[in-house]
Amino acid sequence: MQVRPHRIINRKKTREIKVGNISVGGGSPISVQSMTNTKTSDVKSTVKQILSLEEAGADIVRVSCPDESSTKALKHIVKEVKAPIVADIHFHYKRAIEAAEMGASCLRINPGNIGSRNRVLEVVKAAKNNNCSIRVGINAGSLDKSLLEKYKEPCPEALVESAKYNIKLLEDNEFFNFKISVKSSDIFLTVKAYKKLSKICDYPLHLGVTEAGSLFTGSIKSSIGIGQLLMDGIGDTIRVSLSSDPVDEIKAGFEILKCLGIRSRGVNIISCPSCARQAFPVIETVKELEKKLSHIKKPINLSIIGCVVNGPGEASQTEIGLTGGGQDSNLLYLSGIPHTKVASADIIDKVVKMVEDKVNEKN
Repeated sequence: MQVRPHRIINRKKTREIKVGNISVGGGSPISVQSMTNTKTSDVKSTVKQILSLEEAGADIVRVSCPDESSTKALKHIVKEVKAPIVADIHFHYKRAIEAAEMGASCLRINPGNIGSRNRVLEVVKAAKNNNCSIRVGINAGSLDKSLLEKYKEPCPEALVESAKYNIKLLEDNEFFNFKISVKSSDIFLTVKAYKKLSKICDYPLHLGVTEAGSLFTGSIKSSIGIGQLLMDGIGDTIRVSLSSDPVDEIKAGFEILKCLGIRSRGVNIISCPSCARQAFPVIETVKELEKKLSHIKKPINLSIIGCVVNGPGEASQTEIGLTGGGQDSNLLYLSGIPHTKVASADIIDKVVKMVEDKVNEKN
């Protein structure tokens, strides 16, 4: 997708860290990640899900490590996958140490939940010794009691204060290889917290609206929250949290980046909502094309417009375009130029072949 001047986003320059072989911050591409929902101790199921996430384009994958059997499983999981693995740790510092030793590329922790400074120091040592980064994960649903007593409720100031405390804890232990998140299920709280945090630190930020909801609702909430921040140049890696198949999180994440002209992956279908003017069944056609073109990874723009009102104009801006025409005579465009007429019954097969041929030309 061509990036027009008015779409340019000036990203804030943050420190660059490494999550395995993926760079986060420092001007590197904004990475998209998700989290498995299998039992991590079930190596076969977890690996299978991670591989499906990789196929969907996941740059980073997080797994939960609530017990020792889960951290031990990491040793086998990391050997079977390419994506760097983030171990999600909550209260027990030993799980973090085990995860680092078993091959995790990053530890997602809230240092304030780990316990004493000595325990935090042990986790930091394990991270250093195993070339492991850390994500400081601040969540409105699990703020320290002292902050809730001070602010009476979760608010941007409370999230940022928690982040500042945890940042100092790591810096005091001479550890700087970390990123930060300040998530809430409330869009306004989330956006304000990230904006405040971005002004006072240059560590890379992991964006997300936590516990956003179902595929439909959560995608909308996440698009509003994450999209606002990205448009302001804030954010280095994202996760769209959905009560859905984790693969949907990756798809939604890339759609957000694609719409903002930040990263492109796969077919970008521009289609009309359909109306009485449509010369072919637009909605059904687009649904079928999405399925049949889901294997395409190279970025390509495709317009599917039901009539000649906007069809030719959209086709002039896309690599392949279809405009509905009367008497079952629809017109296919290639690189903005009229190419061939096609009957409605042949649209799917013809468009799929044209897209595949176009992608093969780029390879």
